[in-house]
Amino acid sequence: MNFGGCERPNQGNPSLDPWRLAHGAGAVYSMAIDSMSGTTTTTFVLVPGAWLGGWAWKRVTPLLEQNGHDVHAVTLTGMGERVHLASKDVGMETAIQDVLNLVKYNDLDDFVLVGHSFAGKVAAAVADRAHEKVQKVIYVDAFRPEIVREPQGGFDPTREFGPPPEGGDAIPLTEEIVDRIGKDVTGSNRRWMMSMVTPWPIKLAKDPITLSENYDETKETYVFCSLSGDPVDEIIAGKWGKLNGPYKVIETGHWPMITKPEELAKDLVSLTK
Repeated sequence: MNFGGCERPNQGNPSLDPWRLAHGAGAVYSMAIDSMSGTTTTTFVLVPGAWLGGWAWKRVTPLLEQNGHDVHAVTLTGMGERVHLASKDVGMETAIQDVLNLVKYNDLDDFVLVGHSFAGKVAAAVADRAHEKVQKVIYVDAFRPEIVREPQGGFDPTREFGPPPEGGDAIPLTEEIVDRIGKDVTGSNRRWMMSMVTPWPIKLAKDPITLSENYDETKETYVFCSLSGDPVDEIIAGKWGKLNGPYKVIETGHWPMITKPEELAKDLVSLTK
């Protein structure tokens, strides 16, 4: 794995979240929070990947907040509830500014930046530009930057995920893609996720980022997903580049915030220590 206009029924209705229906509003949250007791309060900025919005973190956010952490889930322009702002001009610079503005207007400092999927590019660029404010960067099944001072991370997503609809500038998430990189999203979880996703603006993938000497690779940490298609064992062994920090591995596909929210929340907290 590399890294509108349709009505989406029931979008944004928490009562239709199958996880809540199965577990109740607080039972599983409390179980996971108990296992995270004794942690230091941390501010998290959560940046979702392709096809997602801030909604994707809705099962992780309460787990962190109930343990005293401050959580800010971003929706990048052109996706999620900001899909109405999608255009051919929405690219990496817009996404980077989405996060930088959230940091600025919420007066955030010393925060942990979490980037999922392609949004590892966004997280890396923000960690470069706001280096004095970022405590750590956690890459969740995500693009991981090379420590170079040249453009990187741009790629053509149509080669892996197929072309957009005729005349379109964004790639929809299909059942075939989910089967390939997140087959453990099944049943009611899949129906819920597919009712919420929005097309992924191509320019977000094609645009590269360029890091400066301000980017501090020693702040990097990682969460790898063993069922998403990446060769996790080889990555850990260093065959795909050096890892600059600690890591966790979750036995799940590309969307651990949906399939394994408790485990992901615990790993996020653990990686801040």
